[in-house]
Order: sequence, then structure tokens, then C-alpha cells
Amino acid sequence: MPSDVENLPSTAAGEDLVAAVGEFARREIAPRVREYDEEETLPADLLERMSELGFFGGVVAERYGGLGLDYVTFARLIEEVSKTCHVIGTLLSMPSGLVGGSIERFGTEEQKQRWLVPLAGGEIFGAAGVTEPQSGSDVASMRTTYRREGDEFVINGSKAWISNLAIASFVLTFASFDRSRGRQGISAFLIPRDTPGLVLAPYKNKLGFRPLSTGDVFLDDVRVGPDALVGSEGEGFRVAMTAVERGRLGVAARSVGVAQACLDDSIAFANDRIAFGAPIASLQIVQSKICDMAVGVRTARLLVEDCARTLQEGGRGRLLTSMAKMYASDVAFRSAADAIQIHGAAGVSPETRVGRFMRDAKVLQIVEGSNDLHRALIGEMCLGIRKA
Repeated sequence: MPSDVENLPSTAAGEDLVAAVGEFARREIAPRVREYDEEETLPADLLERMSELGFFGGVVAERYGGLGLDYVTFARLIEEVSKTCHVIGTLLSMPSGLVGGSIERFGTEEQKQRWLVPLAGGEIFGAAGVTEPQSGSDVASMRTTYRREGDEFVINGSKAWISNLAIASFVLTFASFDRSRGRQGISAFLIPRDTPGLVLAPYKNKLGFRPLSTGDVFLDDVRVGPDALVGSEGEGFRVAMTAVERGRLGVAARSVGVAQACLDDSIAFANDRIAFGAPIASLQIVQSKICDMAVGVRTARLLVEDCARTLQEGGRGRLLTSMAKMYASDVAFRSAADAIQIHGAAGVSPETRVGRFMRDAKVLQIVEGSNDLHRALIGEMCLGIRKA
């Protein structure tokens, strides 16, 4: 492994890239994450450095500025950085997820050059505006609408819990021209940040994911031209679903990273903490919690890798991605709760990071479809009620 990340080419792939990202996270991110988590910000200089090192390209094709990684390596990269800060893992996954994946598959060559190339290079960031106040996972029930006026599309509506608002250069969003047509009435649009009528309103003091600027998107007579349409009219639902599996893989990989960090911290603390004349590692209850965490991390990682291989082979992996997202995020939350219990009072102190991991793990159980939804989906697919 290179001793200096600066000497690593931006197109590095495989284990060298994963090792370099891990080294960068420990050296550059770890000393700052507590401060920027408290301040609910992402340091611009840190993101610029990661862009220079070529960390954002993910599975995006090299001809569009990406790294062209296989999905297994992509998942390992996300896991590695998430051991330190899963929010950075989120940013690394976005060019390969809904934001960039939709443009890569459905966008015109002009759209790819304008948005995807700098996105994959980490020069700009984007936001995906899907969720609405009245429709989260039920995408087809969105209330945001648009109409045609000459060559222009006029969009009205709102989105909620949209991430990356503070740094996004554009929003990939969705609207319906006829709500009675359900998913067949939805279209997708790329809207530059400075477009009149587009208002971004971040929330403050969230439970978790604090550095990731998340909030409302309001569209008040937002006018865009034909070059903003992604795919064809009525194809927006397909655009929205095209990268769902990538997004769920990313959440699962981040969850494994969080769970692994909780396990690592708990092992170190249990061996150092002396109680009743011996390390608490000698206590059976501590050993039991460590056992559960270790088994959970191992099985979650294997499920993520199985999911990644399926996507690499060209399958959608709907069942596997639901399983991986649900199981890994549940493991992350249980691991964080056990880590706090092992740390005792130290676990609720800002001097340790397991409290932050628990706050973030709770949100990981909700994003990219709540785990209750995934349990229903998995059950329906296994029973043949829904196609897998």
C-alpha cells in the first residue's frame, strides 16, 4: 500500500484504491469528523482533496470521468471510508447512484458531458429530489406536477428530505404531467441550482447524518427547456428506479462500515477498561455482545458482497439489495447500541464516536426505503406476490 496517498493515480482501482481511501480517512477525515458533525457542515477543502485524488468515480464508466469499478470493489470502498465517516461514504456513492446513474443510463451525450463528467470527478455535487411530504417510498403517488408551455416545462410542487442541498450544483427531480396515469405520467428533469423558482431549504439539528445538508425543495413555476428532460416524457419512474439497487447497495456497505467501527472500538475499549481488577473483556456479557457484533458484521458483509456480484453480472438483484440494505442497517444499529453499552458512560460522551454511530445507524434503517418496507418487499418476493 502506498505510504503517501498523493502518489496514487486518480484512476487506481481494486484493493489499492480501497487501501488508499482508508488511509486518507484515518489521516485526513478522522481528526475533523467530530467538529464538522457538530457544525452540520462538510469541509470544502476536504472534498476538494478527495476530488483531486479521484475518489468519487465509483462504477461510472471511465469515458465519463468515472473509475469504472466493479461493484464488489465499489462496496468495499464505501465500507472502508464509512468506518470513519459514512456521510463521506454517501458522497462517494452518489455519482454511481440515482444522481449520476440516471444520467449515465438515460441522459443525452450533452447532459453527460455537462453534469455526469464533473460529478464523477468530484468537481460538482448533485441532489436527487424524489421524496415528497406526502409520498416517500410511494414514488408513483407524487404530487409535483408540470405542464408544457411551448418548448418549456413549467414545474410546481415540493420535495422533502432531499440531501446535499448546501453543495448541490443541480437537482435531479421528478414531476407528473397527469397524476391519474400514476407512474406512466412521471418525467425526470435536471434543474440547475440557480434556476428561478427553485428554493432549497435545509433542515437543522437532525438526529443523524448531520453533515449532510438535507431539507425541502420547493418548485414554484420553475421553467426549464427540453435539454433538462432526462429520458423521454413519461419515463421518469424508470429513471427513478434505475439506480435503486445501487443506492441500496451503498446504504448496506455504509452500514457494514459503521458496524465494523463499532466492533473495533468495543474490542479496544473492553481490553483497556479495568473493572473489579480485570479488563471488562473477561466478562461473559461483554464477550457475548462482541460475539453478536462480529457475527453480524461478517454476515452483513457477505450479503453485501453477494449483492454486489449480482449487480456486476448484470442482474437487478431486487431481493438481494432489499435484504442487504435491511439486514446491514439493522446490524449497524444493534452494534452501535451494544457498543454504547460496553462503553458505559463513555459511550454517551462526545469523546467517543459510538454515540454518533448510533444516531447515524438509526437513520440508515430509514433511508432508501424503511426497513419495515423492505421486510414487506422481501416477504412478497419470497411468496411470489411480487416479482424478484
